[in-house]
Amino acid sequence: MLANRQRYSLLIGWLLLGGGVVCGQQIPHFDGYRAFELLEKQVALGPRFPGSPGHAALVSQLTDHLKPIAHELKIQRTSQNHPYQKGRLSITNILARFNPQARKHVLLLAHYDTRPIADRDPDPGNRSKPILGANDGASGVAILLMLADILAGETPPIGVDLLFVDAEDVGRSDDLDNFSLGIKAFLPEMNEFLGGSRPQYAVLVDMVGDAELTLPMEYLSWRDARKLVRRIWNLAQELGYDQFQFEIGAAVYDDHVPLLEAGIPAVDIIDFDYPNTEKSYWHTLEDTPDKCSAESLEAVGTVLTTLIYSERP
Repeated sequence: MLANRQRYSLLIGWLLLGGGVVCGQQIPHFDGYRAFELLEKQVALGPRFPGSPGHAALVSQLTDHLKPIAHELKIQRTSQNHPYQKGRLSITNILARFNPQARKHVLLLAHYDTRPIADRDPDPGNRSKPILGANDGASGVAILLMLADILAGETPPIGVDLLFVDAEDVGRSDDLDNFSLGIKAFLPEMNEFLGGSRPQYAVLVDMVGDAELTLPMEYLSWRDARKLVRRIWNLAQELGYDQFQFEIGAAVYDDHVPLLEAGIPAVDIIDFDYPNTEKSYWHTLEDTPDKCSAESLEAVGTVLTTLIYSERP
């Protein structure tokens, strides 16, 4: 993903209009420590960019986890010309569906591929090496896998589609068109994969494991899906998670943008200042599990679990 780093202050009282939690609703527990184990399990495979051994191993790992528990599991395999190398770029998107017969559906997604080059590393000698992507890749996937376990144990009131997206991070910093290739490949076939149902909204989780987690409202999400942003951040406040901050953050080109362009309300939950505004582990070899935490995963996972199980059919 790429970001335009500009922030805007907002009045908290104005933002809180229209928020709330469904009273008395029993919400399943989201286990942040189990999610952290799922993060570590991915990173143990090494770098996971398309074409790498780690990528192939992760596709098998995800399939093995999801196949026994998903109500439906669908896999999209496609390819296109590689933007920077000779030959084809293979893309594998994995869709786990829960309560697929429901009238109302929502889409949650995360990219599982990792950056093939550490182009932001402070050491020029490292910039051609691939990253491990503990936060940028594994954190969002860990949350979706934990949600899959929850959804398998207690059928949600609505349809929930979990999309594990490939080829998000192939692009170069000056080449916006070659980011988010997986979701761009999925959208033309989305109607078929979702059985003709269009998601009511989509929530993307990306870089959400940072031990110093701060989650401003991503600018493009706020601009184009403001009602959904308000709902999620108000819900987080109700639950006591002050990691969700009532200010507008950077505009980030991420997997939610093609969804917004397709007319689907979509929100990117992302902490782009990883670990903080003073230094960055983004697209560096420092993106490792010791920079992440179970508490951060649990905060985001609990908000999403509550969002899902508070929905009305």
